[in-house]
Amino acid sequence: MSFENLNLNNQLRNAISDLGYTEPTKIQEDAFPCIMSGRDVVGIAQTGTGKTFAYLMPILRMLPYSEQKHPRVLIVVPTRELVVQVIEALDKLTPYLNVRYGGIYGGANINKQKEMIHNGLDILVSTPRRVIDLGMAGALKLKFIQKLVIDEVDEIFNLGFRLQLIDIIDLVPKKKQAILFSATMTDEVSELIEEFFNNPINVESAASGTRLENIDQMAFVVPNFYTKINLLNYLLQDDEDMTRVLVFIKHKYLADLVFNEIQGMAEYPEDSFALIHSNKTQNYRLRSVENFKSGKHRVLITTDVLSRGMDIPDVTHVINFDLPKEPEAYMHRIGRTGRASNEGFALSFITEKDSEMVEAIESLMDYEIPKYDLPEEIFVESKLLEEEIEVEDITPYQKLGSKEFAPGPAFHEKSEKNQKVNLGGSYRRMIAKKYKKPQRRRPKK
Repeated sequence: MSFENLNLNNQLRNAISDLGYTEPTKIQEDAFPCIMSGRDVVGIAQTGTGKTFAYLMPILRMLPYSEQKHPRVLIVVPTRELVVQVIEALDKLTPYLNVRYGGIYGGANINKQKEMIHNGLDILVSTPRRVIDLGMAGALKLKFIQKLVIDEVDEIFNLGFRLQLIDIIDLVPKKKQAILFSATMTDEVSELIEEFFNNPINVESAASGTRLENIDQMAFVVPNFYTKINLLNYLLQDDEDMTRVLVFIKHKYLADLVFNEIQGMAEYPEDSFALIHSNKTQNYRLRSVENFKSGKHRVLITTDVLSRGMDIPDVTHVINFDLPKEPEAYMHRIGRTGRASNEGFALSFITEKDSEMVEAIESLMDYEIPKYDLPEEIFVESKLLEEEIEVEDITPYQKLGSKEFAPGPAFHEKSEKNQKVNLGGSYRRMIAKKYKKPQRRRPKK
């Protein structure tokens, strides 16, 4: 099918033609008529399949011109980066449409966001907490919402925004079209759909867990953190095809450590590396992503904050410096490469402690990841992080003070002095022994 077969108006068709797109993805093809029907829709699709366009195209197709100030479409996404990405997608689709839209998120000037809403919007894109903030302040009226889109809902739950999301659903009108997109169908997502959705149409296209055929996966067995640093440096020096590399780390403090260590290991060109995690300012994060997209930064070191939804084109390699906590997160990470039918490469550094997670990932994909030993050139470090040092497990009954740790008998006879037993009241006993009878206090005069 081509975009010509979809029920698009000329304005949208011209915008898509300018972008050079000729065929919709499967989720776009399947979701378009369902959303156009006006019924609630639940879409399950793998990362990198064009979910954003899948709901934006039919919404823009149905959105009539209006001078109403309050937004009629609310799109809720988990992160600030995703707000920016949805706004960029709207920029691409609306050059020939008269549509007002804007994005709001935490960490930005709230007064400017209030002013933008006051000037009038048709579509509002936001993170959950900022919707609540502006709604409580009276700057945002949600009673005029006609369509509610919840994108990456499983990640919204993972980030702890469940209560805020339910509050938003309660604040918008009950008579609306609800559209939900997720990469995984968890129990929490199912409960949300059952409670708040009205007989939704289910659209599933390559759900999470489906192996990405155009991504070549491999893993290196590495003993510890600092050896991983050596391996990362070796790969970046040895493989010239690594022109745009995403490196995922499990914790913020480890991401900082990797960033500082790798820069000093070789004479890399200036600005080769960038670092993103939740402790970085919003302007820094957005600037780093833009520099990475433009090619100024060769390597972007990050936590899972960038594993979901971000559309960064032409990522040549994804490196899992650490494996994630959940197998589904592995799929989201490697989905940053091999997008738009391009070839991609995903490399993982695994230790002995990762064996259970590796099995879970392989079970999810129904695919065994090829594993390789370290190249001979890699120096195996003996230095360990504190968390890598094995500590002998102590069972509860072995704790200090328990009977098992009670001191045993002495190995020598006690001296005569130490054999004495304190009977208490030594002065009275001495007086009684001397005078043969107890001494009584004289009566007071």
